[in-house]
Amino acid sequence: MHSLIRLFGEIAHKGPATTLRCTVALALVLTVVPRMNAQQRWTEAEANAWYARQSWPVGADFLPSTAINELEMWQAETFDPTTIDRELGWAQGIGMNTMRVFLHNLAWEQDPQGFTQRMDTFLTIAARHRIRPVFVLFDSCWDPYPKLGPQHPPIPGVHNSGWVQAPGAEILADPAQYPRLEKYVQGVVGHFANDPRILAWDVWNEPDNTNGGSYEKEDPKNKVALVLALLPQVYAWARAEHPTQPLTSGVWHGDWSALDKMPPMARVQVEQSDIISFHNYGWPEDFEAHVKLLEQFHRPLIATEYMARGAGSTFDTVLPVAKKYHVGAINWGLVAGKSQTYLPWDSWQRPYVLEQPPIWFHDVFYADGRPYREREAEIIRELTGGN
Repeated sequence: MHSLIRLFGEIAHKGPATTLRCTVALALVLTVVPRMNAQQRWTEAEANAWYARQSWPVGADFLPSTAINELEMWQAETFDPTTIDRELGWAQGIGMNTMRVFLHNLAWEQDPQGFTQRMDTFLTIAARHRIRPVFVLFDSCWDPYPKLGPQHPPIPGVHNSGWVQAPGAEILADPAQYPRLEKYVQGVVGHFANDPRILAWDVWNEPDNTNGGSYEKEDPKNKVALVLALLPQVYAWARAEHPTQPLTSGVWHGDWSALDKMPPMARVQVEQSDIISFHNYGWPEDFEAHVKLLEQFHRPLIATEYMARGAGSTFDTVLPVAKKYHVGAINWGLVAGKSQTYLPWDSWQRPYVLEQPPIWFHDVFYADGRPYREREAEIIRELTGGN
């Protein structure tokens, strides 16, 4: 396996066209080879039986309001259990029973034992509030050059101005460093493989997101090809630890009408996932149409990102559709804080410094625990039955 990785590293220097052709072939090999030594993907029957035992999953993508990104959330110096406890209590109060929570490979490498202890502390707090999280292992979104230590303050008026990718561009571009990622995946998943407090593992968030030129120091030019080859390995590394929780990675763009029409990355995500997760920030009609397309795979469905008020995705219109189809629903953002995700995406082009947007984009609560809209809190509570 490592010889294949080294070979790919040599190919990556021969130009994007050669890299892409070889990447597709390598991705197919890596999809098959690891299954010899790893647990198999759940069958449709196993996945649906698991889902039948769960409460309807409803929650938020969670970052405590005192953290700007995953590193600030998890590093020992800034880990904030008091705020986590308080904010998860607000979530419980409106009937939420899950949170999607991003991890980071650098924070684990810095202090593996301390990192898993902090995860255990988080799980203890979450369980006290009857919340079972979905943990995200890797993420292709936002700043491609993460660094340990103190994180920069929020950029005024800008949505999610401090979020960082995992792994960063320097590791992703160097396949010789992938054993570091393998140790991280197996260290984390292996430690919690039998922990009933965890709902699921999201192995990679939006793996083919290239960030649209938002940073001066860009992603690798062949980022998508690199991740396409790496993603099957990540599934295999996680499965090698025999987790009792399902694995997933959310599809988020492209044509979902048939497997052979999906983008290459989405095909890997669907074919490797035990349960199907997806992102949709569209109007309720669009959300419902995409749910119907994904029903062809006959597996449980969880929307791991939705709810962008300014884009037409709201609790009062989308959450009833999710309940109708028994689709899990995890909206982006719980409490307005340092991530500033109550500001819209276009704040990257036009920061909201002198004026505030007419409505919040994401998030449910003010930092003092008041719901942004009381009626939204009532709707969530009514639809979940308080869970």
